[in-house]
Amino acid sequence: MPNTKSLSSLYAKASQIKLLILDVDGVLTDGKLFFDHEGNEYKSFHAQDGHGIKLLRQTGVEVAVISGRRSNAVSLRMNSLGIAHVYQGHEDKRAAFQELLATLKITPAQAAYVGDDLLDLPIMARAGLAIAVNDAVDTVKQHAQWHTQRNGGQGAVREVCDLIMQAQGHYDAIVETYLI
Repeated sequence: MPNTKSLSSLYAKASQIKLLILDVDGVLTDGKLFFDHEGNEYKSFHAQDGHGIKLLRQTGVEVAVISGRRSNAVSLRMNSLGIAHVYQGHEDKRAAFQELLATLKITPAQAAYVGDDLLDLPIMARAGLAIAVNDAVDTVKQHAQWHTQRNGGQGAVREVCDLIMQAQGHYDAIVETYLI
């Protein structure tokens, strides 16, 4: 956990976020790739991440995915979460990032990016809030402004969603709706 001064800075950055961009393999999943004998690909997504994304979207923060790989499983999962901004097959993620900023009419400072590997560094360097999952490669963690306590595919995205909702003052009200 960051010290109080860096926590204050982290919350200040998170309070400005209008768009959360996520990598897929290693962030929304644990990074393992499963294929059957016919070449069908299987991925595992954490339910807490999905619920966090839905809650964050209810507060008005957009969520997008930029992945270096293409997967039908990703399309299906993002569709089930209501995520309209899905970019797959983008090893160079910069063009997708620029398109998102233009489409949503926001600045880089209003975007947060969560990554785990070197392909994520170009966007992390441009986003207002760069986040690495706990099990990201060391270089990515060094370039992140914060990293989660949980690993990718194990609730790390939920931590990020909760952080943004807390920084923007929405989290307590959301929790209250479940206590009624």
